[in-house]
Amino acid sequence: MLVLTEDAVIVCSHELGLVRIEATQDLVTVAARRLLVEVDPEGRPIVGCPNIGVAIKPCTSTLKVQAGYSEWLRISGRRICLDTIRGLTDGTPPGVVDYKVRHPGQNLVAERPR
Repeated sequence: MLVLTEDAVIVCSHELGLVRIEATQDLVTVAARRLLVEVDPEGRPIVGCPNIGVAIKPCTSTLKVQAGYSEWLRISGRRICLDTIRGLTDGTPPGVVDYKVRHPGQNLVAERPR
């Protein structure tokens, strides 16, 4: 599983909604790009979601991460984000639309499961 950098591409399941991520730590980098850590993908704006219509709300924000934080690697006590990050968005129908990683932002560093 690859670790995520600030260059990661995270999208809503409608594929065109792009999550605006921001790295909140600057201690660890890969190829001069900061790694993402716990809560970086949460509560982030989503732009460009095409799920628009009468009584349909497009994805505009990420909710809590449901899976994809490292169980082994941490930076300042916060778990590192892996390319398996998944969680729900605020889009309709509620509790169904998720976000996922399209590209981790790097292909050099991975966590090996034990």
